[in-house]
Amino acid sequence: MKTTMRYATAFMALLTVTLAGMTATAQTKKQSTSKKVLIVVTSADAAGDGTKTGLWLEEFAAPYYYLTENGVAVTVASPKGGETPIDPASTSEQFMAPIAKRFLSDAEGERKLKNAVKLNSVMAKDFDAVFYSGGHGPTWDMPDNAASISLIQSFVEQQKPTAFVCHSAAALKNVKTKNGAYLLKGKTVTGYSNDEEVTGQTSNKGAFSLEDMLKERGANYKKAEQNWAPFALQDGLLITGENPASSQITAEKLLAAVNAK
Repeated sequence: MKTTMRYATAFMALLTVTLAGMTATAQTKKQSTSKKVLIVVTSADAAGDGTKTGLWLEEFAAPYYYLTENGVAVTVASPKGGETPIDPASTSEQFMAPIAKRFLSDAEGERKLKNAVKLNSVMAKDFDAVFYSGGHGPTWDMPDNAASISLIQSFVEQQKPTAFVCHSAAALKNVKTKNGAYLLKGKTVTGYSNDEEVTGQTSNKGAFSLEDMLKERGANYKKAEQNWAPFALQDGLLITGENPASSQITAEKLLAAVNAK
């Protein structure tokens, strides 16, 4: 009887260790398969005439919360790294969206924006997708940024989803395919419209007209019927959103594209 009890005790101990190992393996597998998205933000804090600009906060906060609340690990990068300049208009009483207001009381989120990694230190192979947040800042520091151009090309070549909301589509201006054609050529896209720019009296904040640039690069440009209405498009793995209100639906399309792969 004592021998039987010893065998039973030993068996239960072995079973406990085995189950613990299986649980740890399952947890490790879950962690290793979690999705990773890179969010790229601007480092530019002023327009050519000195007008304050930068990141439009809603265009970071909306995708950030949507992605993280769906289990996605987010890394934030910018051309210069470090603290991200935020367009003061995006946190003003007149324009601040509820999701931006929520972000301002989020210590962890603010920590990420204040400690962005340098864009030239990240690689597409380490992420499942990339999301470029807007604001007028990207029109100044993204179009000719070699690290940004190379990064987008890498995501495209690795057949990973790329998303751009509002003025961040400026980053696509000089991106080319392997055959030397502009990536935008023949693509159906959207972005902040001339009507929105003029009506909002913000034409001086950007380095150029985003709508005009997209058309000049050969894109099939479309916009919402109403200014500032949520509107996003997907052409293959290229996803674009028109304006700040389009930030979350752009992120939704991005995550759906990631999960579909």
